[in-house]
Amino acid sequence: MLTKVQSDPSTGQALHILIPILNEAANLERLLAGISDIQARLAKRHELRLLLVDDGSSDGSADVARRVAARHGIALEVVSNAVNGGPGKAFASGFARLASLMGEDDWVVTMEGDNTSRQELLQQMLQRTGEGYDVIFASPYMYGGGILHTSYLRTFLSHVSNTFVREFLGIHGILTVSSFFRLYRARVLRDLQSVWGPGILDRSGFECMIELTMKLIHRGATISEVPMVLDTSRRVGRSKMRILRTIFGYLTMVRDRGRWCRPETRRPLPMLPPDGAAAQ
Repeated sequence: MLTKVQSDPSTGQALHILIPILNEAANLERLLAGISDIQARLAKRHELRLLLVDDGSSDGSADVARRVAARHGIALEVVSNAVNGGPGKAFASGFARLASLMGEDDWVVTMEGDNTSRQELLQQMLQRTGEGYDVIFASPYMYGGGILHTSYLRTFLSHVSNTFVREFLGIHGILTVSSFFRLYRARVLRDLQSVWGPGILDRSGFECMIELTMKLIHRGATISEVPMVLDTSRRVGRSKMRILRTIFGYLTMVRDRGRWCRPETRRPLPMLPPDGAAAQ
């Protein structure tokens, strides 16, 4: 279901916001209020379109999202997965739907559905694209970033697993390889879809973002990062991530690396010049 809003004919490129949700009814009011603020700040440059993928929620999340989006005047479409398949399956459903919605010069931002993505960073991420980058990651591991209100054990495991994955899978020069909060040129996602299909992703767990990072690098996308403070106190409820299951998912990715990143599919993309799309 698409909630229609009146769009400004002078608006430039569309900004698609893709968010997977699983039983996030308690977080949606704050989440969509933040997206409404983004819409107001970027209205002169971007037409904002929100795509939620409801991954088998049992708490009425989709209905709550429709009501709140209508109240804030947000153009919302909900893709519903009948059963919970994991964040990778949810993102794959979202990317497949975007294949028929994205314009060549549009932008796509992905983020968490539990309010832990710092939406106020989006303008900074858009500004970074003016330097020619294709993809911008929000990173808690950069200088100026951090992780707050999380147990020492989970923070330690997060640092260790992130470092291990980067070294084990040969991903160098990027500090955060698993964050959901990212900004992409639509044409880069289209390039990935031309190689790996509309959904892009194979893995169903949280390791799907590692897979996507590997595929971006394989296709020569230019990636930059901005620091983000990850504050889990902004979330109502517990994280959906299961640490041991996610670590196991990371460890088993090495068997798929050769299949995903074959020499014949490698195609370096040139650094794009600034296109004036940066937000002011």
